Amino acid sequence: MNGAESPHDVVVVVGGGLAGCEAAYQLAQRGLRVRLVEMKPHKRTPAQTSDRMAELVCSNSLRGAALSNAVGLLKEELRRVGSLALRCADETSVPAGGALAVDRERFAEAMTRAIEAHPRIAVERREVTEIPEGRPVILATGPLTSDALAASLAAAVGAEHLAYYDAIAPIVSADSIDWSRVWKQSRYGKGGAVRGERAAPPEGAAQPERAAPPERAVQPEDAAERRDDAEAGDEAYVNCPFDEAQYKAFVRALVESEKVEARAFEEVRYFEGCLPCEVMAARGEQTLSFGPMKPVGLTDPRTGRRPYAVLQLRPEDEAATAYNLVGFQTRMKYAEQLRVFRMVPGLEEAEFLRMGSVHRNTFVNAPVLLGPAMELRALPGVHLAGQIAGVEGYVESAAAGFVCALLLAQQLRNEPLRPPPPTTALGGILTHLGRTQPSYQPSNITWAHIAPLDPASGRLRKRARYEAMAERALRDLDAWWAAG
Repeated sequence: MNGAESPHDVVVVVGGGLAGCEAAYQLAQRGLRVRLVEMKPHKRTPAQTSDRMAELVCSNSLRGAALSNAVGLLKEELRRVGSLALRCADETSVPAGGALAVDRERFAEAMTRAIEAHPRIAVERREVTEIPEGRPVILATGPLTSDALAASLAAAVGAEHLAYYDAIAPIVSADSIDWSRVWKQSRYGKGGAVRGERAAPPEGAAQPERAAPPERAVQPEDAAERRDDAEAGDEAYVNCPFDEAQYKAFVRALVESEKVEARAFEEVRYFEGCLPCEVMAARGEQTLSFGPMKPVGLTDPRTGRRPYAVLQLRPEDEAATAYNLVGFQTRMKYAEQLRVFRMVPGLEEAEFLRMGSVHRNTFVNAPVLLGPAMELRALPGVHLAGQIAGVEGYVESAAAGFVCALLLAQQLRNEPLRPPPPTTALGGILTHLGRTQPSYQPSNITWAHIAPLDPASGRLRKRARYEAMAERALRDLDAWWAAG
């Protein structure tokens, strides 16, 4: 999909991180002239320590390499389509078992050298404090976008569509839930769900015995919640019930768990609407039972009674292959999250597709603001790439830069947009950015972002299903790439 020299004027890319470098490189490879604007060395974000581009500010790991892992599939797809980030990562890799990890200094040096040496890329070192007037432009300024540029973006799209703080709840795979211990019901029976209906397990899981729904439902007590449930649709929630002893043990575990300390540049100032679950637990033993774990409007079909407390799960994707722990954003360390959340009835053997987190982050409400070419609907010619659009992670940021550049290049040539197929992990990046959610949050790539297998393929165990999805993804990716 490389192109000949384009007559189009220069494309401005703001930000020399993974997304910006990948986008600039891919545009240049397609014959476009690029001006990459990077504020280092004149200014750094509080997380940065080097003046090189594509600096890895946290771990040096790009996570799992196996194709049975969604991010492993994404890396292989990026290799096949000529990603600069994956080429440099492979060249600078260090032993890391089943993961791809890099020598961070050599990796950043390799990325910087490739960008500065490209004949169609001019690097300009200065801070950008407002959206450039020239078009087209790609903003790839990352989660710590400067206050001035963020204010310029907020003025253009509406401050309500820009977040400066990221509160993420964990996601578990559907087939790792113990469906015999949970049931599906929206509060008060709203949203079309059958009151007290036991949860139907995913294909291939053991079928639990069904219990008859109770004769009467608990009466509504919260009008706003009734409205939310009604809007969520049929079978909007899966309910994990606690008795009193289980609930109190769970609250103690949350309070006593080890937490990730805020970094020096992160002011610990939580929004009341998205408090970390352990902060709520520390406010009092019953706080959660009056918050995200309140049992009102719910009846356990096994007992015919309202449970003491409930942790609710909400589908993360249309096919309900993954579920979000509603209201359980957290700063617990990952090992602690595994220990504590597996105390939840029904999640004893849960597979976590994404861990929870709370940290400073700047990102837009992508499903509302971005068009099919990752372009702001309110500002034609302004495209977003990387974490500012709502992806999470090194590999995902590079992938978003790749896809954004690809679609922009097609647009500038007046070609029909040909995004990666939704059966691929690259296509899954766009699926996430376009998927309407009650509260849009950044995410790593997960299998829930990739189109599920055709039911005609039969029932497969989890690993076999993921391997089959990866095989299909690479087959579809190769056909798509060859056709371009």
